Amino acid sequence: MAERPEDLNLPNAVITRIIKEALPDGVSISKEARSAISRAASVFVLYATSCANNFAMKGKRKTLNASHVLSATEKMEFQRFVTPLKEALEAYRREQKGKEASEQKKKDRDKKTDSEEQDKGRDEDNDEDEERLEEEEQNEEEEVDN
Repeated sequence: MAERPEDLNLPNAVITRIIKEALPDGVSISKEARSAISRAASVFVLYATSCANNFAMKGKRKTLNASHVLSATEKMEFQRFVTPLKEALEAYRREQKGKEASEQKKKDRDKKTDSEEQDKGRDEDNDEDEERLEEEEQNEEEEVDN
């Protein structure tokens, strides 16, 4: 657990960025207001985490997952956020699948390149072996002729 209550606050830079994105251009916010929003956001995150943890414990789980957070959101009476959260979760999952697919393609491509290089190396080794054999045969023929 945190040693001081301030350790539980969200980073000020993150809060400031979120506030700036939410407000129209030209609107400024005082330091005290930013601090109050930061504390409120931190309390909300802690409360949501606690509620989600209760759902996880009921299911005899030690790891919180998305379904626990969605259930906690409903329990906290934030039903209007459930649909946008589900949509964001699905978008995130699609993005992750896309990344995994592209990473797998890259791995497959790298494996193919590696095996092609190995084949090329083998072909070069075979060519060198054939040249050596030809030289040896020529040397043997010259020795027989002498």
